[in-house]
Amino acid sequence: MAQYEPVARIGGGASGTVFKARDRRSGRVVALKSVRVARARDGLPLSAVREVALLRRLQHFRHPNVVRLMDVCATSRSERETKVTLVFEHVEQDLKTFLDRAPAHGLPPDTVRELLRQCLRGLDFLHSHCIVHRDLKPENILVTSGGRLKLADFGLARVYSGHAALTPGVVTLWYRAPEVLLQSTYATPVDVWSVGCIFAEMSRRKPLFCGNSEADQLGKIFDLLGLPLEDEWPRDVALPRGAFAPRPPQPAQGFVPDMEPLGTQLLLEMLTFDPYKRISAFNALQHLYLQERGGEQG
Repeated sequence: MAQYEPVARIGGGASGTVFKARDRRSGRVVALKSVRVARARDGLPLSAVREVALLRRLQHFRHPNVVRLMDVCATSRSERETKVTLVFEHVEQDLKTFLDRAPAHGLPPDTVRELLRQCLRGLDFLHSHCIVHRDLKPENILVTSGGRLKLADFGLARVYSGHAALTPGVVTLWYRAPEVLLQSTYATPVDVWSVGCIFAEMSRRKPLFCGNSEADQLGKIFDLLGLPLEDEWPRDVALPRGAFAPRPPQPAQGFVPDMEPLGTQLLLEMLTFDPYKRISAFNALQHLYLQERGGEQG
């Protein structure tokens, strides 16, 4: 760790603290993410070792839409805990900051389209390597000054989820898929739902579903998208469909008024309640909405 000189704290979340730092050897600016991991009897838990090894292996592909992991350092804090520091390339702003700085009239439609395209490219790459992000939100997506979008914090939720409970009030519900809110089984479709929420937010300039509990979040989803059919409700959950009042879906033009029709069509395919019917990142990239202008950018 002596190689990296911390410059400023730039963020913190459920799974750790992020610092801007300088690499003393190369002089380049990097981002340090430190997390505490409970130790097994013979060192780090095997799951953590496997996950970090997978993240390191992914770096050989140098995907342009996934933030680059440059180094991993581990320091023993006590007999029960090890501090693992991940060294990433540094990007000046996250998507939330980028959207906050957007003009009052919002982002141009082609900019929204291009950011969504890049987001789905990064996501398809992660999913093709069996990584489920689980916590995609504007704060976990970076945007360079040149407009390059990069997914960050990928893969870490699974490894460090045990520590998340120690940091209350950090993890937002607003981008969580229904199957996660219902505590049902889930897989890669949860990330597509999150990106759908982010897509809508880029268009409307404010979050789509702002619940304050799991049940409230589901209620807000059903207020817009309608209560799912009985046969779509997962069987392995404690919360019954009957806990929610029946309601029809609202016209998408009402909640994303500035989105063009093809974009609205793709959005609804991403925000499909049944994860088995939800479009995949790979198929979303083939959608007509993303085949229009700017298809060769990014």
